[in-house]
Amino acid sequence: MKTDDPEPTFIKKKELAKRLSVSPRTIDEWTRKRLIPHLTISARLYLYNYDEVLAVLKERYQVNAR
Repeated sequence: MKTDDPEPTFIKKKELAKRLSVSPRTIDEWTRKRLIPHLTISARLYLYNYDEVLAVLKERYQVNAR
């Protein structure tokens, strides 16, 4: 069975921080506060779907241009 939706790609905290231009500690805080979606692999390893995280951040921190 083939679908048009590509399989989601998960990245680690360091890569997500780099893509979003924030510190890894900021990612830790957002994860701890459950502001961004993540997949818990173990107590020390979380994975993030970049597209989902970006969508949540755009929705939450939308800037209204005037």
